Order: sequence, then structure tokens, then C-alpha cells
Amino acid sequence: MSSILFSPLKLRGLELANRIAIAPMCQYSANDGVITDWHLMHYGQFTVSGTGALFVEATSVSPEGRISPGDVGIWSDDTAQALGRLVKFRQSYGNVPLGVQLAHAGRKASTGVPWGEHRVLGPDTGGWSVVGPSAISFSNVFPMPEELDQSGLDRIKSCFVEATHRAEQIGVEIIEIHAAHGYLLQQFLSPLSNQRSDDYGGSLENRMRYPLEIFAAVREVWPDEKPLGIRISAVDWVEGGWTLDESVTFAKALEAAGCDFIDVSSAGATPDAVIDGGPGYQVPFAAAIKAAVTDMKVMAVGLITSGRQAETILRSGQADMVALGRGFLYDPHWTWRAAEELGAQAPYPPQYARCHPSLQGLPIPPGAPPAES
Repeated sequence: MSSILFSPLKLRGLELANRIAIAPMCQYSANDGVITDWHLMHYGQFTVSGTGALFVEATSVSPEGRISPGDVGIWSDDTAQALGRLVKFRQSYGNVPLGVQLAHAGRKASTGVPWGEHRVLGPDTGGWSVVGPSAISFSNVFPMPEELDQSGLDRIKSCFVEATHRAEQIGVEIIEIHAAHGYLLQQFLSPLSNQRSDDYGGSLENRMRYPLEIFAAVREVWPDEKPLGIRISAVDWVEGGWTLDESVTFAKALEAAGCDFIDVSSAGATPDAVIDGGPGYQVPFAAAIKAAVTDMKVMAVGLITSGRQAETILRSGQADMVALGRGFLYDPHWTWRAAEELGAQAPYPPQYARCHPSLQGLPIPPGAPPAES
């Protein structure tokens, strides 16, 4: 029986070689938003991995939207041109479409890198002012955000649009909008962080309004032939927070707005969440959304570790794609191993073809197995 995981998937004008994606994984290693040699090494290995799609980490649309000073940015010509180095490498050597995740951290901005001395950065440690839907801090150690007024909302929307233009100019092939993990757009969705009394707060329709406005603004300027998706947190994992039923309603609205795929994660809105983790623990959220939408593709994430597990998720109809983060950090060649496990084929660069299971230890013969581009 042929593998569904290793069957192609069409997203608008882009055909993915298989249904595996490398999820955005923050590296906290940029300089003023500019990628470094670390990123060239890190993402370079993934562009030749034979995976269906690769997403660059949360890429901030403005300096104050960064999670940390080490975040990648796309708010200026310098930051965009640096990202363009990755695109050129992929075009020259890679076999994996390259996407970026456009992000704004909102009230969770201005934190230190995870291995640094300071968890939260203040004015005396290199931090900056933060914004959010309401003047509610993430925790008692995080700064109080300034509530965004209409001019602030318009300014951030313009930042997303300008970032989209820059992504197109450097040749990015896919965009994913970050509306998960307690960052700005998810802050508007969750009643834990959004207690506004205007058209952007209160009812579910109002709380969805700004994320949907951002999505529509990006879709309007992103080329029609290029796919656009979004990452959401399906639940907040806390009483009184964002729920799965609300995620289903949001997903239907996104599909109506032209969303091509939805990446279903969870949590991040509050440090008080109690998460019931385990293998594939977020897959049921993806399954609930997949059952509710018609054409939009659904991506499952969360402790997916083996090819057989991923195959089962797709074969059982719970999702259309899977995305791995930590699995690829541990094993950058996860796709090749999964293909061997399932008796399938994945693209290899010609420089690595001699490690293909059918050719191990042998010279590269003429015509064996071709690297797909």
C-alpha cells in the first residue's frame, strides 16, 4: 500500500513533494533582526532534507514585535536581504519550498533568549515597550502592555503588509501567519488577554475581527498563486480561555477568507495552563477542525515522532499534513528515515545520494536516484 505521508500535496500553484513540514523553531540567534551564519547552517540542512515544506522561525514584522533581541525580522531592507540568502541557497541547492512565519509577539515581547540571564528585559537590560489588545500583562514578571488604539492597530497591519511585500521580493514561496502561542493575534482571540469594550473585544466575532483583518490584508497583497496559511492555538488549556469550538468557528471564517492551510497547535496564552501532553496530544484538535472545513488543508503538530505515527494520522483522516519541530532538531534527516520506514521515496541531493538505502556503500551510478527540485 502506498504511503499517504509521501504523496504530493497541491497548495495553490505550489506542489509539495510530500505532506511533512518542518515547523517554525525559534533560534534566538539574529543580530537586530538579521540572520547569521547559524541560520545558514540550520536552515541550509533542512532545504536539502526532502521534506514537503520548511518554515523559517517566527519572523517579526517590526522591531518591537520581537519575542527577544535574537529574533529574525523582515521589517527592513537589511533584514529582508539577509533572509534572501536562505532563499538563494534553497534555489541553488535545495529541494524543499521555503516559507516564513510572519509574527508579532504583542505583550510577550521584550524577553531574553531562553539560555540568557534575564527572562524578561526591562529598560536597563535592553528591553522595549510592549503592546497588546488590553492592558493585561502575561504574568506578574512581564511588563504591562499598552492597549492598542486604532492607529496602533493600523500601524501593525501595515507592518504585516510591508513584510509580505518583502517576502515576495526575495522569493519566499509560502507564508504562515502566527496566531498561536499567546502572541499578538492569539491575544486578540483569547478572552484571557482581550478584555476590550470596542469592536475588537467581547464577543467571539469581535475577538476574531483583528486576526481576520490581518489575514485579509496579507492575502490581498500576496500573489494569488502562492499559498497562505495560519498557525493557531486550538485551546488555551485553562478555564475561561480560548476553546476548541471557537477554533472551529475561526477556522471556518479563515477558509471563507481564502486560507490554504491551518497549522493546529495549542497553549501559550497564560503561564497557568495545565497541559495534558503525550504522543500526538494535539492531533485531536486538528481532527476536529478538519471535520468542520471543506477544502482548507489541516496540519497536525505536537510530539509526532515516527513515520508510522505520522502515516496513521493522515490515513485515519485526522489531518492532511504533519509538522515536526523538535523531531527535526534531533534528527535533520527525519524525512529520509520515515521514507525508509514506510517503503517510500523522498528527494535526496545528489551529493548525498550514496547514503540512500539502495546504494549504501556504493559509488553513485549514473542516474541514481535523482534529486528533485
